[in-house]
Amino acid sequence: MQAKRFPNWLKKDIPRGNALFNVRKILSSLELNTVCENAKCPNKGECFSKGTATFMIMGNICTRNCRFCAVKNRIPEHLDLDEPDRVAKAAKLMGLTYVVITSVTRDDLPDGGSRHFSNTLRAIRATLPEAMIEILAPDFKGNYDAIYKVVKSQPTVFNHNLETVPRLYPLIRPDADYYRSLKILQYAKGIKNGIFTKSGLMLGFGEKKEEVIDCMKDLKYIGCDILTIGQYISPSDQHFPVHRFLHPDEFKEFESIGKDIGFTGIASGPFIRSSYHAGTLFKRLFGPP
Repeated sequence: MQAKRFPNWLKKDIPRGNALFNVRKILSSLELNTVCENAKCPNKGECFSKGTATFMIMGNICTRNCRFCAVKNRIPEHLDLDEPDRVAKAAKLMGLTYVVITSVTRDDLPDGGSRHFSNTLRAIRATLPEAMIEILAPDFKGNYDAIYKVVKSQPTVFNHNLETVPRLYPLIRPDADYYRSLKILQYAKGIKNGIFTKSGLMLGFGEKKEEVIDCMKDLKYIGCDILTIGQYISPSDQHFPVHRFLHPDEFKEFESIGKDIGFTGIASGPFIRSSYHAGTLFKRLFGPP
């Protein structure tokens, strides 16, 4: 299938500047991965130029093969046990007050990597005790012990993305389960009173408006606080093709619907991603910790 031509509203200038160079230097010197680079995020240059990045822990190889994702899929390497300390060091060198951490999915590990998540959180807390931390977690195959361990490590925000509507899961996320993901968010919310939960959807796979609204209602029902909605952009011809590019006005409509449904915070737009301006959104909604 021939790739669709990008509409004008999906074109960005290429940022430059010392901050961008500095972020790349820090990440390279400490041998750290980011989802910005590995997932080919269209906002990478903008975020780097503002001195931010989303750390991706547990390597850059995923055990799953979601059809929308650019992260490589094959047998992963052993966990780097020094990585948590290096992430904390990078966060300090970058002067971050809001640290966002995600990971590849590691179904090869008995705990899905939850201990590594916890170690990373503890390392950041020890280095930057005043920092807020948002984690974008995998589903840990529904292992509640793993989720409990991560939440008890005190992230400010527990984020787990639905990504798409349940009808499209077999096509987009064949190893995931929509209702399992909802239960994970609900469980995380119930573990620690006061934790904020967050999820994200991508549009353009062929979902219907009514299906998106149903997802939003499902998330609100299980107590999700924050929702992000963005445009799916296919990383290559080998990935799931874009069904259509939504106009910015359609994203504004979903944002309005989300506010009416009752989300505490919602960000909806073509370039919106889970971690895009995550700290700015959180601080605007809730202020400092």
